[in-house]
Amino acid sequence: MSDIFIGKKTKKRRLWKRKGMARSRKPSGNQENFRLQMFTRRAFIVGIGQGALFSILGARLAWLQVAQSEKYTDLSENNRVNVLMLTPERGQIVDRYGVPLAINIRDYRAVIVPEKVEDIRTALTALKALIKVSDREIKKVIAAAKKSARFVPIEVRRNLSWEEVSKIEVNRPHLSGVSVAVANVRYYPFLDATAHMVGYVGTPSEKDLTGNPVELLPGFKIGKTGLEKSYDKTLQGEPGQREVEVNAVGREVRDLKVSPPKVGSHLTLSIDAELQAYVQEVLSKHRSATAVIMDVHTGAVYAMASHPSFDPNAFVDGIGQQAWDELLGDIGKPLNSKALDGQYPPGSTFKMVTALAGLESGAIHSGTQVKCPGHFKLGRDKFHCWKRWGHGNMNLTNALAESCDTFFYKTSLEVGIDKIAEMARRLGLGDQLGFDISGEKPGLIPDKAWKRKRYGEKWHAGETVVAAIGQGATLTTPLQLVTMIARLVNGGRAVKPWINGYIDNVPQFNDKWASVGLDPYHLKLIKGGMDRVVLGNNGTARGSRIRTKGMEMSGKTGTAQVRRITKAQRKEGLKQADVDWQDRHHALFVGYAPARKPRYACSVVVEHGGSGSGAAAPVARDILLEVQKRDPASKLFKPNGGLAGDV
Repeated sequence: MSDIFIGKKTKKRRLWKRKGMARSRKPSGNQENFRLQMFTRRAFIVGIGQGALFSILGARLAWLQVAQSEKYTDLSENNRVNVLMLTPERGQIVDRYGVPLAINIRDYRAVIVPEKVEDIRTALTALKALIKVSDREIKKVIAAAKKSARFVPIEVRRNLSWEEVSKIEVNRPHLSGVSVAVANVRYYPFLDATAHMVGYVGTPSEKDLTGNPVELLPGFKIGKTGLEKSYDKTLQGEPGQREVEVNAVGREVRDLKVSPPKVGSHLTLSIDAELQAYVQEVLSKHRSATAVIMDVHTGAVYAMASHPSFDPNAFVDGIGQQAWDELLGDIGKPLNSKALDGQYPPGSTFKMVTALAGLESGAIHSGTQVKCPGHFKLGRDKFHCWKRWGHGNMNLTNALAESCDTFFYKTSLEVGIDKIAEMARRLGLGDQLGFDISGEKPGLIPDKAWKRKRYGEKWHAGETVVAAIGQGATLTTPLQLVTMIARLVNGGRAVKPWINGYIDNVPQFNDKWASVGLDPYHLKLIKGGMDRVVLGNNGTARGSRIRTKGMEMSGKTGTAQVRRITKAQRKEGLKQADVDWQDRHHALFVGYAPARKPRYACSVVVEHGGSGSGAAAPVARDILLEVQKRDPASKLFKPNGGLAGDV
């Protein structure tokens, strides 16, 4: 009974519980209002959010369609129009008469379009039957075809002859996809004769890139050396533009607009191309040599050559490794422009500097006599004259004519190194002259301050003696030496050499030079000594006289030691022909012509030539005679040929 009772009681309780819960689920009036308010609030928030979202979308659409309309129109237009840059044509370089020194020539090239042939190897084999095409070139074309779009033309071979062009054109119906393309290539007609001066162009390397997109154009070149490098921006010109309509895959459909490129500026040089070629030929008789000719009044350079040289055309499209190694391995250093970067002890050509310093300081005068026994003693040291038995009594004129070392040994100690160095700098030695072509070296004129700064040591009297005859630490360039001679014989005007006369029709040269402040009488004494070097009976260059009346030359020989001569070698009477070429003395000559009325200055250095009188003076004679025969330098030139106006 108890179980039944308990069960009924439990069942009753559960029933009451369910009824209570049912009663609790029925909302009251307050609860109903609360729920309505919550729904209204949520709907309002959602509405605000939706409104804000649609406002943002509307504003964005308005921004894109109105404010950014032009931008996206351009982007859309670019999807069908390509703007291509056109490579500008490089400006020409010509000599004073308009003779081309650097020009652009048409280069005919065989090209193939892969999409126009069924099998590219078969097409190339057919082309090979007509013109010379190597297996290496065929492999290169096939490799390029795999990397580029099939409609892009690929170069097969360049530098086609007229005969090869004709064969391709005649057989074009049987050469599907093959055609002849034309491009401009830089060309140097005078080959090695103008290589160091004009220089050459080449494809920009990574270090040459400046970010200008024109540098990435196919066939674009920049100046690498010489005038091509110095005036690169001037010669480059300005690129053009070509607007091309393309289809979905990028194939060109038609030209829309073409703006042609602007040709680079035209350079007219002071150089006489035929004289330049002649100088190069004369220098080629020696293993390594250089020469410069300039106008003593204007500074115009007529010729500047170095031998050995190289063909600059080999560098335009990249030189082969074997040819490059041969140039680097040549002991004559054909890549060096010796007139600019060759630094040589001036030897006895420096004696005019010591003489002028002595005259200006009052240490010597026209009547000063010095006895030469073949040597000069300074303490326990003995400095030898080149003439072992001596010259006897020497005055200034004779000392220059016969190149007596002893006279200048003694003079230098009375003048002092600082005054000698100061005179050398006034004459254009020991620093860059600001020449048009890059790569000019400064040389070196030593003095007390230089040694103290360089070595932290005191200058010694023995060093002055050596420097007085252009030895020791003294170094000069052929360009500086020709400048020195010009200033000595033009009345002491501070002329500087230049080579670029005109950019287009605008003159670049200066023919008005200030004075360096030298006494005309002192200059007359120096010139008298140089006249007797060639024209005197005992002059060191008397064997190289110009016999044509009115064209005589004057000047000064110089022999610069490369290796010190020992006491034993001096006793044995060592001859230059008995030593290895690279150990022989450098031969120098500086001169001018005509002797009576100087117009042309000349400097010649024959590396390891042995002696100035034997090697350098004959070269200078031939050059100075030739320039006088051509006689272009007596007048200023104007662009595109022709001469105008006396200087």
